[in-house]
Amino acid sequence: MGLDDKFDNKSDELKGKAKEATGKATDDEKLEAEGKGDQAGANLKQAGEKVKDAFKG
Repeated sequence: MGLDDKFDNKSDELKGKAKEATGKATDDEKLEAEGKGDQAGANLKQAGEKVKDAFKG
């Protein structure tokens, strides 16, 4: 996995956590759910990159 990909995925994960926290603080269930979805997407990307790395090595 390239360093840029790792950074982008981590950035997406942190943005999702921020959205989720903002949603909880403002009682905005939609924003909270969006944040959780963003985190899940970032985690899937990270897992996919790890699988690619395993086959390269």
